[in-house]
Amino acid sequence: MTGFDFDQLRTLAAVADAGSLTAAAPKLFLSQSAVSEQIRKLEDKAGRQLLVRTKRGITLTPAGEKLLEYARRLLALNDEAYRDLRGAPLRGELRLAITDYFRPGDVARLLRRLGQEHPGVRLHVAVMKSGQIEQAYESGEFDVAISMRIEARGRRGGRPTAAGLRLRREPLSWMAAEDWTHAAKGAPLPLVALPDTCALHQYTVGLLDRAKVPYTLAHIASGVAGMQLALAAGLGIACLNESALAPGIARVTPPRGLPPLPDATFHLLPPRAGETAFVAQAREALAAQFS
Repeated sequence: MTGFDFDQLRTLAAVADAGSLTAAAPKLFLSQSAVSEQIRKLEDKAGRQLLVRTKRGITLTPAGEKLLEYARRLLALNDEAYRDLRGAPLRGELRLAITDYFRPGDVARLLRRLGQEHPGVRLHVAVMKSGQIEQAYESGEFDVAISMRIEARGRRGGRPTAAGLRLRREPLSWMAAEDWTHAAKGAPLPLVALPDTCALHQYTVGLLDRAKVPYTLAHIASGVAGMQLALAAGLGIACLNESALAPGIARVTPPRGLPPLPDATFHLLPPRAGETAFVAQAREALAAQFS
């Protein structure tokens, strides 16, 4: 596909405004390494070096100056088109629940952009497990919710529910520290997971049990960020969705006798009866931002 990625163009503009990758990172709600990776991908796409990094920050190359000029015009036009087609910015309070597996490295930036485009929306965001999200959504505790499904021969971890709008599909992968090696042949697999109320935990241990792979729960984390830290520290191996891949963690290949994994899909849960016009419009805005 030709053309530039708008997220990468926004990163270039933020780095140019901030004067360094480090200073731009909190403004983009990204790590410094993620900002660096975005710039690297943009340079690969452009086929030119865009930035020169020095101890005092960054300097744009002539190609970088030229692309920055285009980037500002494209981003402004994109925002103008969105406002024109979507009408007046939304106003109101929105209770949003998101599964913590959903784009963990990007979700803060996505929420920030939503807030910039709709400053009149006051967001109340909860990050929870999918089963808890579905129960709370059914009882009316949240206006909009994003849940995860595991696509495996028509089955999924957790309770069945109407799918709603699919935002994203990602492969599940076995992940561990970049230098991780399993101790000895036949030794139990050290598994890192969330608590057993998590649908992915239930799916993973069920899969290992059916495949007769011996394992031990080496570490139980309270959230995906904790799992990423435990994996990077070399405490074991975990089943995670692709967007949870983080610095210090790598996919485990070859599979070393581990069973193959299906895909995970993320959905906006379907509207409830009597949903207000504001919530319906906010749902559309979220679908546009998060898909």
